Amino acid sequence: MAAEGTMSVSDTHRGNGVAAPSSGLRRVLSRKDLVIYGLTIITPTAVYPVLGIVQQTSNGHASLTYLTALIGMIFTAFSYGSMAAAFPSAGSTYTYARRALHDYVGFLAGWSMILDYVLIPLLSGVYVALTAARLVPAIPYAVWAFLFAAGITLVNVRGIKVTTRASRWMIVAMTASAVLFVALATRWVISTLGWDGLLQPTLLLNPETLELPKLMTATAIASLSYLGFDAISTLAEDTRDAERDIGTATVLVCLLQAGICVLITYLAAAVWPPSNPFPDVETAILDLSQQIGGAGFFAFTSGILLVAAIASSVTAQAGASRLLYGMGRDRILPASIFGYLDPVHASPTRSIYAMGIICFVGALLVSFQLVVELVNFGAFTGFILVNLSVIRHYFLRGNRRNGLAVVRYLIFPLTGALVCAYVWFNLGSNAKLLGFGWLLVGLVYLAGPPAGFRKPMGTLEIS
Repeated sequence: MAAEGTMSVSDTHRGNGVAAPSSGLRRVLSRKDLVIYGLTIITPTAVYPVLGIVQQTSNGHASLTYLTALIGMIFTAFSYGSMAAAFPSAGSTYTYARRALHDYVGFLAGWSMILDYVLIPLLSGVYVALTAARLVPAIPYAVWAFLFAAGITLVNVRGIKVTTRASRWMIVAMTASAVLFVALATRWVISTLGWDGLLQPTLLLNPETLELPKLMTATAIASLSYLGFDAISTLAEDTRDAERDIGTATVLVCLLQAGICVLITYLAAAVWPPSNPFPDVETAILDLSQQIGGAGFFAFTSGILLVAAIASSVTAQAGASRLLYGMGRDRILPASIFGYLDPVHASPTRSIYAMGIICFVGALLVSFQLVVELVNFGAFTGFILVNLSVIRHYFLRGNRRNGLAVVRYLIFPLTGALVCAYVWFNLGSNAKLLGFGWLLVGLVYLAGPPAGFRKPMGTLEIS
């Protein structure tokens, strides 16, 4: 679900709806390059914001939830690789669904993608406000939410961008934070509990506290730490051997990310036993940092979280506001508000203000966990459709049914779709209510005037 650049809405329903041929990009990326890119998009600290929530929701089985989530991610990763080989110039969930399944299915995939693009700035904003309120409790959370929503909105109105160099330094800092966490947590466990403290099977699986429904709900939340692996498929045209390397690199990224998340959550459980609740599950990583590294590591982790979340908020709000602008320009949304382009700053200022209002009001009305689950609702909608797209494109339409093709184009994607659907339906009831409500709005749009389900479809383009 991670994407660099901006999104716009345009009508590509011309002829058979197939995108224009490739412009001939140089195929220079190796499998190693793709793996590095994927890990950079996901980030090694992706587990930090949800660690406490996952640990609490799963009854102390955070590590197991990441292994469970990995099952669906692995099969889905293979499916992204297969679809990237079939449509190397597309590189997106909604296009795969549109080409392999149906125009309207593709539209709903894009519609769920819109939900994520609008919610990701809110997700970052809520976490920034939560962290700041934890650091300076004298200032109420609502004030922090307003300050950050207003500040990020002002930055985007003025057209200030997070530079590539700054992004790279943030990745280096986040990687250093993850490495330091593992080192300090390991030292703390050995010095406090001895070497035996590192080998506690019940931290991975405790039959006395394991409850499958809670584990699956936690798995749905933990999946946030994997989101972004699908961005590798957007580099198909730049890859030397896309058919071989895209799928393999995507699987490797999922495996490496799972290893990072399992290691961090396992050590976190050793440091802070599940029987001892966190004071605040949404900022549990700060309590852990204080425990293993004192005030110095607490300050370092706090700084990393704040700077990374602010940078993410700026980029995500810019992308979401441009998506709203594109929808306004094409009159899917009111053009007078969302289709307006400021002549001075050459930016969609009214869409940016709208996103600022959404971020502030949303931060007051919904919890961090609910926003996480809603983001994952949109992501899993896409994952299910990509898996089904592989079956339709290769197994049914392409008659790839001999030998290992049955495994690759039927069993693997079907397993991925079923696992993702099971996790999808184990999201919280409020997340499902709002998520399915959003999809219903998309269906109403499709069925509405002027031509009902016969209207030509616009498509979302990432540029």
